[in-house]
Amino acid sequence: MFNDSEFMFIINIFMYMFGVGMASGLETLCGQSYGAKQYQALGIHMQRAMLVLSLVSIPLAIIWANTTFILVALGQDPEISESAGAYAQFMIPSIFAYGLLQCLIRFLQTQNIVFPMMISSGITAVFHFLLCWILVFKSGLGSRGAALANTISYWINVLLLVLYVKFSSSCDKTWTGFSKEALHNIIPFVKLAIPSAVMVCLEMWSFEMVVLLSGLLPNPKLETSVLSISLNICWTVWMIPFGLGGAVSTRVSNELGARHPEAARLAVFAVLLIAITEGIVLGSVLILIRNIWGYAYTGELQVVNYIAAMMPILATSNFLDGLQCVLSGIARGCGWQKIGAYINLGSYYLVGIPTAVLLAFVLHIGGRGLWLGIISALIVQVSFLSIVTMRTNWEQEAKKTTDRVYDSEIPVHTVA
Repeated sequence: MFNDSEFMFIINIFMYMFGVGMASGLETLCGQSYGAKQYQALGIHMQRAMLVLSLVSIPLAIIWANTTFILVALGQDPEISESAGAYAQFMIPSIFAYGLLQCLIRFLQTQNIVFPMMISSGITAVFHFLLCWILVFKSGLGSRGAALANTISYWINVLLLVLYVKFSSSCDKTWTGFSKEALHNIIPFVKLAIPSAVMVCLEMWSFEMVVLLSGLLPNPKLETSVLSISLNICWTVWMIPFGLGGAVSTRVSNELGARHPEAARLAVFAVLLIAITEGIVLGSVLILIRNIWGYAYTGELQVVNYIAAMMPILATSNFLDGLQCVLSGIARGCGWQKIGAYINLGSYYLVGIPTAVLLAFVLHIGGRGLWLGIISALIVQVSFLSIVTMRTNWEQEAKKTTDRVYDSEIPVHTVA
């Protein structure tokens, strides 16, 4: 039967695919344009991305509006379907906000404007706590209140960043007003955005799929609990290498746009070194606290002991995931999204998931076998991305970047 965690899984798929994923195409276009000092192009790229993501959000909104009907048609419990449908309907406005937010984040990130985004997120978090308290607990709306709080919070964050872009002197060169040119060259953006979304989603789906597969193991309650906690731990520590991936994407795209291939190469090696160090340090911490970390989630000794046994595997996974985050960031900075999508497809679905099924269900290693399958996928992914990166002719990449930037350069006509 469909439950809340599975429904959140579907929401995350949609959010990441059409938010983080598609907006990541801006890391290439805005980053390289900024490095080439084609500042006005950044605003046009952002407007174009906002238009595309808003259009893509419409069919998503239609699907979410009919969630109850879809779930009942799939044989789910009518009561749970009704609850999930109500939650989805209250979340519909957040689909549009999330897409716009990710575009604004990439627009600012590629200009190395980070601190205002931290302030905006902090203010939004304060409002979010208040909204949750009012809408979830005081109003009695329950899960619908939580969805409404999420929606309002996303729009608050969007509003704050829009005001910053509009009135800050930091964006004077890159934001010159709305332009009709955003309606042109949509296809080149889509060609980057779709592979970017595929890169993100193929990896995320595989981690979520492992948790769902754990429900088919003997003692599914224990396995699902431990794998869900393991996934939560991984997403928490993943934020650090994800940030490194964004940083190297910005630096590489800026340097290639500026025709500084050696600086781009240096940035690659510097951030890879940081990722290796981070992976070793954080992995060591995870192993050292393995016997107590489970108590942060539950008091059940069986679950705590299982989590302790999983920690060395999670530490290895985190180390490899840190490398792939940086290597994927390099790929986005260079515009290799299509290559990255093919690598992720092969790594996770030709190697990772089949290996996980083999280890868990044929060799009876259980939940640890499922996660070892993910590690096998990460090894393949990191290996291929490393080969592509090491064999890169950075001078040639700089030339390709120049061609991409100036091919997309068109006269700018702003509208009041």
